[in-house]
Amino acid sequence: MIKVEALTKKYGDFTAAEDINFEVHAGEIFGLLGPNGAGKSTTINCISGLMVPSEGEVYINQHAVTGDAIQAKASLGLVPQDLALYEDLNGAENLNFWAQAYGLSGQFMQQRIDEVLQQVGLAARAKDRVSTYSGGMKRRLNFACGILHQPKALLLDEPTVGVDPQSREHLLGAVEQLKAQGTAVLYTTHYMEEAERLCDRIGIIDHGKIIAVGSVDELRSQMGEKDLITLQGDFSGVEPDWLAAHVAGFELIEWQPQTVRFMAEQAAEQLSAILGRFATGTVKQTAVQQANLESLFIKLTGRELRD
Repeated sequence: MIKVEALTKKYGDFTAAEDINFEVHAGEIFGLLGPNGAGKSTTINCISGLMVPSEGEVYINQHAVTGDAIQAKASLGLVPQDLALYEDLNGAENLNFWAQAYGLSGQFMQQRIDEVLQQVGLAARAKDRVSTYSGGMKRRLNFACGILHQPKALLLDEPTVGVDPQSREHLLGAVEQLKAQGTAVLYTTHYMEEAERLCDRIGIIDHGKIIAVGSVDELRSQMGEKDLITLQGDFSGVEPDWLAAHVAGFELIEWQPQTVRFMAEQAAEQLSAILGRFATGTVKQTAVQQANLESLFIKLTGRELRD
């Protein structure tokens, strides 16, 4: 339903996205994860038609976004990170505006407005001005506007950023419902727990390139039996030579004056010996993560997802 082929976007000498390839099928949620500046927004903008790629092509329901834009966008829904709402109108009036923009009318339009209001839990607030909504309610209405026309493919760009737990649960439940109805969903998020809950497959993007693709279980398996150890403190003048020689399965991820990250086998059993190699007061904080999606992300990018 969404097909991205050799997508590249350049700004002069800077390449924001390079040779991006992936597909999202009907009834599938594909997560696109990456740190800030990794190329997610550029990729989303090219898929939605808001930006023209330098090379490559995007297809929505087999229609090329650059060559057959009207047909491609007819099958596409977009829920942007920035709110696209009129705050001086009420919730139902906002939906009415966007429904007409999508070409809906009459009884079917009203039916869809009622349905999406129920879906996002805003039926009781439909007649209230949007300026009186909480941030989470605005996020839910923003989502509702993007699914009014029942798109076959949906782009969700961090739809739960900054929302309260109740609104987040409404939105995640609505995404799961769309999947069950056969919608192809491309989902970007800064919350690893959302990716693990929702996504059938995940693509990790960094420095404009896709560096890993697979299911959550497939990606986790890349970690093997190694754990991620993160040390916070003062490591200026300290070298990792002893760790590399004496720690089983040692794999350096990051070595900075205040932060050290590395992989190790059976980290809990080795931790006492590892900490014993540092001077008293050098290590202020220690964290050990068993192999999971977040530790793989750090291994591949050297950064946490929220960085």
